[in-house]
Amino acid sequence: MTDVVTPGLFITLEGGDGSGKSTQAQLLTDWLEAAGHTVVRTREPGGTEVGVEIRQIVLHHRGEVSPRAEALLYAADRAQHVATLVRPALARGEIVIQDRYLDSSVAYQGAGRVLGGPEVRDLSLWAAEGLLPHLTLLLDLDETAARGRLDADNKVFDRLEAEKGEFHARVRAAFLDLAAAEPDRFLVLDAAAPIDEIAAVIRARVATLL
Repeated sequence: MTDVVTPGLFITLEGGDGSGKSTQAQLLTDWLEAAGHTVVRTREPGGTEVGVEIRQIVLHHRGEVSPRAEALLYAADRAQHVATLVRPALARGEIVIQDRYLDSSVAYQGAGRVLGGPEVRDLSLWAAEGLLPHLTLLLDLDETAARGRLDADNKVFDRLEAEKGEFHARVRAAFLDLAAAEPDRFLVLDAAAPIDEIAAVIRARVATLL
């Protein structure tokens, strides 16, 4: 079920690390703001003050974080984020563009950590009080190509980015399964395509929701 009880529009971007989510989120934000819309751009984890602290733990903590603890930390971040930022923005009629949401938990903790997708999804929905996006943009990219992009950026990998290829292959497969199960909510995009082409497809789909 999609929780549509507010006048705003909730758009999330999903995909593996290195798939270009941040780039497309910024391009979409710029396009919407140029058209006169009020946009709240945010991310998970880390979209609130509490979330910033949780992000530091789940992505940069040097000691062991058990898979279940990791899933619960993401759920805690989501509960705070939805209650204090996302729902208020939607209630004001604004457009929320968010980098990662509950589908990332299902893919990364459910499939990547092998905790089980349905359980992680149920936990996330409970944390978010049932809130689902109106549209989820899935930037799909082969895990080898994604790793090549990350390597080219010479960035320091966080805990999830540093996982082996098998982990990221499970994550990608889980995202595609989620999209196949909810085709009305998901728009799957070839993240290997030119940036401007991807942005144009996204704008066309978002325009139907405005």
